[in-house]
Amino acid sequence: MTISTDLPVVQREELISGSEAIARACALADVDVVTAYPIRPYDTVMQFLSKLIADGELKCEYIVAESEHSQFEIVKHASAVGARTFTGSSGVGWFYGMEALAVTAGLRLPVVALVGNRALDDPGAFGCEHNDALAVRDLGWMLNWVATGQEALDTALIAWRVAEDPRVFLPCALSADGAFLTHSQQIVNVPDKRLVERFLPPYNRGDLTLHPDNPITIAPQVNEDWLMEMRKQSDAAMRRARGVIIEAYKDFNRIFNRDLTPFVDEYMTEDAEVILVGMGTMAMPMRVAVRRMRAQGQKVGFLRLKWMRPFPVEDVQRVLSRAKAVGVIDRDYSFGSPFHGGVLYNEIRSALYDMNPRVPLVGFIAGLGGREITQPFATEMFGIAQQVAKTGKSDNETHWIGVRGKKA
Repeated sequence: MTISTDLPVVQREELISGSEAIARACALADVDVVTAYPIRPYDTVMQFLSKLIADGELKCEYIVAESEHSQFEIVKHASAVGARTFTGSSGVGWFYGMEALAVTAGLRLPVVALVGNRALDDPGAFGCEHNDALAVRDLGWMLNWVATGQEALDTALIAWRVAEDPRVFLPCALSADGAFLTHSQQIVNVPDKRLVERFLPPYNRGDLTLHPDNPITIAPQVNEDWLMEMRKQSDAAMRRARGVIIEAYKDFNRIFNRDLTPFVDEYMTEDAEVILVGMGTMAMPMRVAVRRMRAQGQKVGFLRLKWMRPFPVEDVQRVLSRAKAVGVIDRDYSFGSPFHGGVLYNEIRSALYDMNPRVPLVGFIAGLGGREITQPFATEMFGIAQQVAKTGKSDNETHWIGVRGKKA
C-alpha cells in the first residue's frame, strides 16, 4: 500500500532502553551494514536490531562476526565502498578491535559505533567506566556521551550526519553508560522516517569511493614521505567538525522542532558560584543534588559535557568562567597524570589554563565499576568544591569518592 506524502508527519512514544533507541535510529537512518559480536552491555542494541530486521522494519546486511576485530574490519571496508554502517562494543571488546579502530580513523571512514561503557578487565567487571571509549580519544574518532534514551536516538542521527559530511569523514563513537542507559527503559519520542529523510542525506563518498570503476589506493604505505601531511589533513577535518556539528544541531532543531544544544548541557549554572562537571548519566543524580542544595540557598550548578572530541573549549570557558570554583567528576582514571586526575579533569584544566582570572579547580574520581553516585557522594563533592571557592586556590589533590577501607 502506498502511503500518501500529504499525510501529517507524526511521531510516536515508545518505552525503550538506550540501546533500543539507538537501534531505532539505525532503522530510521536506513543503515546498510551492521556487524555484531556479543559483549555486555552493548550487545542489547544488536539483539533489538535483529528483531527489527526479522519484523521487516530494517533491511540491511547483518553480519555476525567471529570477534570484535573482525567486526570493526567489516564495517571499515563497508564504509570504504559507500555503505552506511553501524557497530559497537564494550570494555575489553572495544580494545580487542583497537587495530581496526585506529585504521578506521586514519582512513577517514565515517563509521558510527556504540560504546556501551564498561570497566576494563582485570579484575572482571560489567559496571560502567569511561576508559574504554576514551582509548580512541587521540586517534581521530569523534567522541560523544549521551545521557538519556531520547538523546541516544537523536545523537545517533546527528552522528551519521556529521561523520558522513565530506568536510569531516571521521568515525564517531557514541558512548552510553553501561546498564544505567543501555538497559534502562525510558519514554522516547521516535520520529517519523520522513523527518529523518529531510535531515539525513544519503552517504556519498564521491570520488573517494572504493570501486573497480574508480581505481584508487586505500591505506598506502607512506612512512616518512607523506604521513605528516595526512595527519594534518585529519587534524583539519576534526577542526571543521565543530562547525559541521553546529550546523547539524541547527537543522535538527528546525526539522524536529527541538531545542538541543550542541556541545554542553547546563543545569542552573547562570548564577552558580560552584559548578561540577561530568559526562553521561551522572547528570541525573547531580541534578537532584543541585536542586536540593538550591532549596537550601546554595548557589551550585552542573555542567554536562556532551562532546569530548572535538572538545568544546569555547563553551566550557564561557560557562565555567562565571564560577568561583569548578569540580570535575571523572568516571575514569589516568594513572600518573598531572595531579593524579582523571582524563576529563586534565582536559578541563587545559581548557581553563589561559583564562584570566583562572578559575580554581578540583578533581574527583567517582562511580568506577558502575558504582552509584549517591546523593551523599554528590553533596560531598559540592562541599569540597565550595571550600576551594572560599580559599580561591586550586586543590591539587584528586579526591576518590566513596572508596572503602585503607589506602593501598
